[in-house]
Amino acid sequence: VQLQASGGGLVQAGGSLRLSCAASGRTFRSNTMGWFRQAPGKEREFVAGTSAATSRIGDNTYYSDSVKGRFTISRDNAKNTVYLQMNSLKPEDTAVYYCAASPSVGAATYGPQYTYWGQGTQVTVSS
Repeated sequence: VQLQASGGGLVQAGGSLRLSCAASGRTFRSNTMGWFRQAPGKEREFVAGTSAATSRIGDNTYYSDSVKGRFTISRDNAKNTVYLQMNSLKPEDTAVYYCAASPSVGAATYGPQYTYWGQGTQVTVSS
């Protein structure tokens, strides 16, 4: 699976951005997809995830507490693409955002659970 993230940029606090992650391969539906971010000097952290479309629990979504209510993850299995809609952005959301794919069928919130990673896209939120 190859992942290509896009959509990052510079936005003022309170603004919105939508990140996209296009995946190659035929196994997109069977992969849990996630977004992570890493700010300068900080460890990579989980942002949002969506369970595999083929999982028993269906297209479940889950978020870190820091973005819950502001960010929305979604996936279009027909387009092999996962999105991250980011609203009410804050300066502390500034980071490089990575999409990732995991063979886990359930919720996956830890980096080691993910096998494939995109190249990252920079999001900068100015105050």
